[in-house]
Amino acid sequence: MITKLDDLLNWARLTSLFPMGFGLACCAIEMMGAYASGYDLDRFGIIPRASPRQSDVMIVAGTVTFKMADRVRRLYEQMPEPRYVISMGSCSNCGGPYWEHGYHVVKGVDRIIPVDVYVPGCPPRPEALIGGFLQLQEIIRKESIRAPRAVQEIMAKRNQVS
Repeated sequence: MITKLDDLLNWARLTSLFPMGFGLACCAIEMMGAYASGYDLDRFGIIPRASPRQSDVMIVAGTVTFKMADRVRRLYEQMPEPRYVISMGSCSNCGGPYWEHGYHVVKGVDRIIPVDVYVPGCPPRPEALIGGFLQLQEIIRKESIRAPRAVQEIMAKRNQVS
């Protein structure tokens, strides 16, 4: 009985993703291109939202500076569970070409918030972002209501402390 309920809930979640576009640099232009009619993310049930309280996916597209890191973390914490993060582009994945010569760039957004899917490229094409969403849908399809990810993270932290 629970298996069928898992399948139903996961299907509903993976076919109605509401990403919050967080465009910080040139990757944001490619993200906007993916939302345009040429690629049409609406056909996957992916509809962008402007508020973190209505979003379940955060797309970090571009260079994250230390000044912006606080805001990224705050927006992530305002999102309801279950929440997912897509890191788009080499700047948000690992600091890109800027981290070697600049003290102001975070060496990957995963040092601030947990990342579920990495989309490589500089800047990645809209097809790569669509591939990232398909990977995220596969992650959601494998989840269970008996062991939600948020509970697993809390239990892992407890085990590290003790």
